[in-house]
Amino acid sequence: MSKESNFQNSQRAVLVALVNSRQPEQTNEYLDELAFLAETAGIQTVGRIAQKLPNPDSRYFVGKGKLQELKDLVISSGAQNIIFDDDLSPSQLRNLEKEFNGSATEDFKVRIYDRSLLILDIFLWRAQTAQAKIQVELARNQYLLPRLTRMWTHLERQRGGTGTRGGAGEREIETDRRNIRHTISILKDRLEKIEKQRETQRKSRGNIVRVALVGYTNAGKSTLMNLLSKTDVLAENKLFATVDSTVRKVSLGNIPFLLSDTVGFIRKLPTHLIESFKSTLAEVREADILLHVVDVAHLYHDNHIEVVTKTLADIGAGEVPSILVLNKVDRFRELHPEVDIEQMKGLYREQGFKDVVFVSAITKENLQQLRDVLGESVRAKHLTIFPNYLQEGTPVGEDYGGEVY
Repeated sequence: MSKESNFQNSQRAVLVALVNSRQPEQTNEYLDELAFLAETAGIQTVGRIAQKLPNPDSRYFVGKGKLQELKDLVISSGAQNIIFDDDLSPSQLRNLEKEFNGSATEDFKVRIYDRSLLILDIFLWRAQTAQAKIQVELARNQYLLPRLTRMWTHLERQRGGTGTRGGAGEREIETDRRNIRHTISILKDRLEKIEKQRETQRKSRGNIVRVALVGYTNAGKSTLMNLLSKTDVLAENKLFATVDSTVRKVSLGNIPFLLSDTVGFIRKLPTHLIESFKSTLAEVREADILLHVVDVAHLYHDNHIEVVTKTLADIGAGEVPSILVLNKVDRFRELHPEVDIEQMKGLYREQGFKDVVFVSAITKENLQQLRDVLGESVRAKHLTIFPNYLQEGTPVGEDYGGEVY
């Protein structure tokens, strides 16, 4: 069975969000993103519910009246999943499980997700390397531990998790808790060994410039990676197509450097996931130059820039020099023919972005301009590592073909 079909018999979902101080348009955008996450997991959205509340209801996330509306919609649409756009507290999850599954048979239970759990499951299906799989499984177990309910083992059977598959009851939940704590301990030990190996590898790269692609998920980082490194990294129109860190040794002109493509950022990225991926994100934190890739054709691309900028600061990469790469300019021009591109560049420079390049990874528009700007930055950093480089001279060779490093 393919990873895209791991949600067995769970092809339909109802999405739930709160509207507080946000504008309705932004709430719709958030729900669109949640629907895209669901689609990435192989789940079709068949209904949406939004409620205007300053804060989530402490018992059910939504109010009693909206809860009944949600029940009616789940029944009428035949949805097997309910996906909340925010995280559910352990008590909210327990109460919702009782409301929807308290008297349900095994074959008709509704699976309840919050945003973090959906993202964690997508990461689990996307992870390819041993390190990424351990990182995601660790984050997922840490997230699930305080949220164990009497239905938890049922959910784990559906997702292929690591919990005990016994019956319901408080004693069984305690057994599950002990098992999951043991699993967390084992995963941490395994991850620590791998991280030590990766740290040794990164130290061995000390004499070469390191460039990292960063950006909101689905901004086009992997496509640009392929163009710049002349390799074939997975690039799909799905969220989190890249989970594993990919590093290639490439060159512009006669100066080699390392180019890495890491996981895309997203709003409300689960805290446990960021913590577990700290060694992978070290590729970003320890980079000399960042290529901040943005889907400029997206209606809320400025919000995406803010999310990425904040996440970079949170992981200790806020001071790394960056080049703002506004991708999909061909699509942006179709949507906004009246906008002056050069004027937009000036606005972003006023916000602190020194180098701004509009490109199209699909049509390759301005790709050479990006290479030139990146080449100058790499060259400047290279000369700080090898100050006698110009005097000694180095034979000019062909670009590397994307050697795995």
